[in-house]
Amino acid sequence: MSSKALHLKAEQLATGLPPLLLRARRLAASVSAGAHGRRRPGSGDEFWQFRHSVPGDPATAIDWRQSAKSDHLYIRESEWTVAQTTRLWVDPSASMRWRSRPELEQKLDRALLLAVALAILLEQAGERIGLLDRPGPAFYGRTAPTRLALALLAAAPSGDWPAGSRHSGPVLLMSDFLLPLEQLAEHMRRWSALGLSGHFLQILDPAEQDLAYAGRVRLRGLEQEGDVLLDRAESLRGAYAAHYARHQSGVAAIARQAGWRYELHLTSQPARAALTHLHAALGRG
Repeated sequence: MSSKALHLKAEQLATGLPPLLLRARRLAASVSAGAHGRRRPGSGDEFWQFRHSVPGDPATAIDWRQSAKSDHLYIRESEWTVAQTTRLWVDPSASMRWRSRPELEQKLDRALLLAVALAILLEQAGERIGLLDRPGPAFYGRTAPTRLALALLAAAPSGDWPAGSRHSGPVLLMSDFLLPLEQLAEHMRRWSALGLSGHFLQILDPAEQDLAYAGRVRLRGLEQEGDVLLDRAESLRGAYAAHYARHQSGVAAIARQAGWRYELHLTSQPARAALTHLHAALGRG
């Protein structure tokens, strides 16, 4: 890439970054933040339970106020929390850069918003976030959301799926998953062999769910599939609905059979709903 083209790319990134961060911060603020409790005793700030003292417990661990209420000595236990690293991938393919109506976000824009807002919540919980297709160090600290946003905005359109690498934390894949199911199953076999586990977030435009077109319509392929001319689009809704249902249920089945979680999100739905679900799911480890 020439220096002129590189400078232009940098200007484009700088233009898109502030609005994305502002929207992501507002979205994150609408979702309850905090450390991800693991529901087991350990080092943490959140109270979990009192238990009877047993031989070997240090005197410094005794909660004397609670113990004064009965004839037993009580230990105050906190809920175990640990910094984990979440690796995510936002599908940068051409099919994600589409919307059916001007008032809707492109699927990619919604995915970027959710990814950066999630990074803000994870950073607030003292956790790290990295990219699945870049196995280098994860982002952490107050600059993590900004660095993640820059990396995602810089991603070139591509139909390549991440190979992944061994990773102990959760993985989040955000895509429309509009690829043949056998290809997705092969990707999943590779990820499972690496010990990866996590979440599918399928992001679709509402028109992809119900084929909301009528009359003579030309459907343009975004990934070199070619164009299709429909004389009466409404006549295909039944067959399309059946095909859509098979594909969507197939994506969900591939995820769940491997022990991953799955959620469908439409760009016509509030982003907060998807972010709330993802934040809670990641909190379960």
